[in-house]
Amino acid sequence: MLKNLQLDRPIAFIDIETTGHNPYSGRIVELSILRISPDGSEEYKSHRINPGIPIPEEATAIHGITDADVAEEPPFRQYARGIRDFLEGCDVSGFNVINFDLPCLEAEFARSSVDFSREGRYLIDSMVIFHQREPRNLQAAYLKYCGKEMENAHNAKEDARVSSEILDGQLDMYQDLPRDAAGLCTLCYKVEKSHIDAEGKFIWVENEAVCNFGKHKGRLLKDIAVNYPDYLEWIARSDFPVDVKKMAVKALEGEFPEPPEPLQPTEGEL
Repeated sequence: MLKNLQLDRPIAFIDIETTGHNPYSGRIVELSILRISPDGSEEYKSHRINPGIPIPEEATAIHGITDADVAEEPPFRQYARGIRDFLEGCDVSGFNVINFDLPCLEAEFARSSVDFSREGRYLIDSMVIFHQREPRNLQAAYLKYCGKEMENAHNAKEDARVSSEILDGQLDMYQDLPRDAAGLCTLCYKVEKSHIDAEGKFIWVENEAVCNFGKHKGRLLKDIAVNYPDYLEWIARSDFPVDVKKMAVKALEGEFPEPPEPLQPTEGEL
């Protein structure tokens, strides 16, 4: 049970083990979610998953899961809708969840043609807090904030449980931290106002969507769609974040993002 975090709605602690370090190209081999409700009740969802591709030896060396371990397991798409429904109405937390677990999960949902969005959710990453205060790893965070040694690192169910205890321990140790999900999200998940997507691959410049990377950096998205559609096609089929790929597909169809309000580019961009 979370003793130090005030919940207005459920929060889901997610941990994922994958075939590789790239969250956009790696495939999930194990997924665990600990859902904690405002009344303190807890519910787990945990699955071994057949990734559909060989698990590299270097990945097995980290989490211990082999091809044989998941050979008879269902693919992610068979779980996708159930996982999406389990996360309905939940804020999201975990250790490195913003830069790894969540993007990986979003990519798997997209491959399964299941709609899922981080919008409207508070994202709380205990690794961000930990690195701001004590730049270490998950095992060190568990020892520091919970006074415990990890017995089964890189087991998704254990790691999800540990990440929930770490966040609770951080809130207990650092009394100046916000006590609510909204405040912690503001601390953990900072997005530049000029960014159209989460990573800033496209940004607003004088209310126009502009490419902010690669050979077309500084070029209007509308111009790219008309004169360089092959570039957007490349983005759509490559290992980019889901929101970037969707933007590329929509631009090819003649649909472009609308700026929420007049914005100026962040200093240093472009």
